[in-house]
Amino acid sequence: MDTVSVPEPPTQAVRPSVLDPAIAARLRRDEAGLVAAIVREHGTGDVLMMAWMDDEALHRTLTTGRATYWSRSRQEYWVKGQTSGHHQYVKGVSLDCDGDAVLVTVEQVGAACHTGNHTCFFDELPVRTGVPT
Repeated sequence: MDTVSVPEPPTQAVRPSVLDPAIAARLRRDEAGLVAAIVREHGTGDVLMMAWMDDEALHRTLTTGRATYWSRSRQEYWVKGQTSGHHQYVKGVSLDCDGDAVLVTVEQVGAACHTGNHTCFFDELPVRTGVPT
């Protein structure tokens, strides 16, 4: 019996991009080809959200000044604010020391969180604090 081999769809790791090769060489991507994107607000320094970027999302963010992410659930790019109107205008992007995360500094217009909160980090957990010895 003959079997037919069906190629798997391209993974995020092999999606083509025009990201500057010097920047791409510094990234340490996960198995899906993604790096974490931590987003903070320009001026206040508030941590707003965490999302994912591949090379193309980072390229678009760096070249358009609009925060662009990769949706793992929808398997597509999304520009923050494109549907909600809660835009993120990029003021700066920094790569962390390991190359596996970027810090995106933005001017946030409206809420950053899909819940309507200013930040996605509004649900504080109890912490037992202690005095260091």
